[in-house]
Amino acid sequence: MSWVYLVLAGLLEIGFTTALKLSNGFSLERPKYILVFGAFALGSFFLLNLAMRGISLGTAYAVWTGIGAAGTALVGVMYFGETLNVLQVCFLSLLIVSIIGLKLVS
Repeated sequence: MSWVYLVLAGLLEIGFTTALKLSNGFSLERPKYILVFGAFALGSFFLLNLAMRGISLGTAYAVWTGIGAAGTALVGVMYFGETLNVLQVCFLSLLIVSIIGLKLVS
C-alpha cells in the first residue's frame, strides 16, 4: 500500500504545482486556486507521510519529487504551451526510468 500512497502523493504534487501556477502568485483575484493548492499540498504531504511508513525516506522523497517534476513538466507542455528540447526530454525520461528503478530495487 505504501507505493500506492506514494504515487498518489506524487500526482497530488503535480496538482498543487499546477494550482500554484494558476493562482497567479497567490493573487486574491484567483482565490479558488489558492484553496486548490492548499488542499492538494496537504493531501500530498499526508500521503507522503503514509508512504514513508513502509518506504525509506530517501527513496520516498526521490520518487515523490520525481513524479512531481516529470508530471509538472508534462502539464506545462500540454496546458501552458511550454516547450521541451531534446535534452530535456532525455533527462525527464532518465528521471522516469530512475523512479522505476527505485521501485524495482526497494
